[in-house]
Amino acid sequence: MCSTMKAAVVHKFKENLNVEQVPKPKTGNGQVLVEIKACGVCHTDLHAAHGDWPVKPKLPLIPGHEGVGEIVEVGPDVTHLEIGDRVGIPWLYTACGHCEYCLTGRETLCKDQLNAGYSVDGSYAEYCLADANYVVHIPDSLSYVESAPLFCAGVTTYKALKVGEAKPGDWVAIYGVGGLGHVAVQYAKAMGFNVVAVDTFDEKLALAKELGADRVVNPLQNDSAEFIQRELGGVQASICTAVSKKAFGEAYRAVKRGGKCVAVGLPPETMEVPIFDTVLNGVSIVGSIVGTRKDLQETLQLAAEGKIRTMVETRPFEDINDVFEDLEDGKVNGRVVLINE
Repeated sequence: MCSTMKAAVVHKFKENLNVEQVPKPKTGNGQVLVEIKACGVCHTDLHAAHGDWPVKPKLPLIPGHEGVGEIVEVGPDVTHLEIGDRVGIPWLYTACGHCEYCLTGRETLCKDQLNAGYSVDGSYAEYCLADANYVVHIPDSLSYVESAPLFCAGVTTYKALKVGEAKPGDWVAIYGVGGLGHVAVQYAKAMGFNVVAVDTFDEKLALAKELGADRVVNPLQNDSAEFIQRELGGVQASICTAVSKKAFGEAYRAVKRGGKCVAVGLPPETMEVPIFDTVLNGVSIVGSIVGTRKDLQETLQLAAEGKIRTMVETRPFEDINDVFEDLEDGKVNGRVVLINE
């Protein structure tokens, strides 16, 4: 077996990735080696490649945290996985397993976690090494291309909707109908919610309606919060996937008394919290970060039952820099999935 593999590597922030040959990872105790068949492209990958966030990724770095494929090597002490298993490697690459967060089903808050394509090398490559305890099986009815975006976009929005604590029949707002938001609309409908989708692009609102949104609003034409409060009486949960200060402000104001504004996107700006209104209206502002392995199992099962349809465009692995450019320019509807040909 060849000792090298092709990978897209970040050597310096804000520069193009280099598609090059790198050493193929060696499988150790507690690990599996996955031959990557497909990998979704997330905005977080772009932030990693640019070094945008306060906590910087390692360099050099192979990004990618929506990698899916087939196990080709199993560590000597791994007994619950086999060669040939179809699995995915999510953002939560591994966690300590014994802190208060891991022990109470909140492993995504573990302070000692490692993240795929950020603190460890990810799946923009032919092969990716993974912690055997943190890969998740892909249902047989899902293709690799269908399942890849669910390992971040899917589980992140599904978990955010759970955090919002809406009940079937409640109204929820999805701010931003992009790679995350278009999946969020579908999960919200599958969970029995009424959905109002908010986006500044009419074509994305048309997509939201096609995917089941009950109402749509373009904030360039109407103040979305005023529209939602006037027409719907506010929403029980507002899920903000957009990376815009203005979007977060409107998402907050769209929430009804006693509701929740769930922050998912990560805008670069600092935002003020209107404490008086928050207290008076009993509104909660809460962050939601990806999801646990259990959340991911539920995410994939809903898709396997045909309730979720990921909107994907496949591109060759070598096109990654062009894909990043399209992502920056807002030209991506749904999710781009890189495939190894």
